[in-house]
This record gives sequence, C-alpha cells and structure tokens, in this order.
Amino acid sequence: MPERRYLYRGRILNLALEGSYEIVEHADAVAILAAQNGRVLFVRQYRPAIGQETLEIPAGLIDPGETPEAAAKRELAEEAQLTGDLEYLAGFYLSPGFCDEKLHVFRASNLRPAYATPDDDEHLTVEWHDPWQVLQQARDGQVQISASAMAGILFYLGGRV
Repeated sequence: MPERRYLYRGRILNLALEGSYEIVEHADAVAILAAQNGRVLFVRQYRPAIGQETLEIPAGLIDPGETPEAAAKRELAEEAQLTGDLEYLAGFYLSPGFCDEKLHVFRASNLRPAYATPDDDEHLTVEWHDPWQVLQQARDGQVQISASAMAGILFYLGGRV
C-alpha cells in the first residue's frame, strides 16, 4: 500500500495523496431523525460550500473523545433546543470513493425541551415539515437537501422507525 502524503491538515478535514488517490479524511458525524404528528424536524441554514440554503435534519460533527450518541444528544439540543430518547438506526460512509466520513443516524423519540448554546457560526431556523412534501420539493428542485436529510426522510417514509 502506498504511503499517504498530506497536502493539508485542518480542523475538520485533512487532504492527502495515496498513490494516485486524492483522499479527504473528515471527522465523523451524526444526524437525528425527530418526528411528531406526521412531520419531521428540519433545520434550514445557508451553506457557503454550495452558496444556497439547505433543509437538513439536525446534524453535526462528533467531537474528539465523544461517542456518536453523546454527539447526537448535543446536536439535537444545540440546533433544536430539544432532547429525547435516542435509538441508533444506521451508520454509513457518505462518499467512500474519496472520503472517510461516516454518518451515524439516530431516531429521537419522547421529545422534550432542552437548552444548549448553538455554535457561533450556525444561523439556522427550526421547521417541521411533511417528509413526503420535502422529498417532492427536492425532486422538483424547489429545495436543496443534505444527504442526512435524505437518509432521515427515507427512514421515516420506509416505516422502519
């Protein structure tokens, strides 16, 4: 196996070359599916990387030394001011052809108020939507959604949660 040569080392990602492969090492993340009365919890926020607002489910990076479950509880509180009982649904790599980031998806039930300070650089709006309608809007190009939002929608619509 060729040696990995680093071109950049950052706070949440590293860029490396391994032979002819360009590799992004990225911190793992969590996403939380929360639903009530046929609606799923989404957060709307501007994403500079794509220059647009996205509709996402609460999500964020796992801090060093933090478990995925603890990160999910923290992110739900920071982004939606909620807490709940967490159930692990799945973990998967987002783009393993070049990136090692793994997303861990949880379902939150028995939702109740919580308080946590949002990240300084996050300006988001909490919204509850019919997941089928969000999927249709994404198909029609009316809204941009994230991979985590798509996973949450599909878990919800699949009836497995």
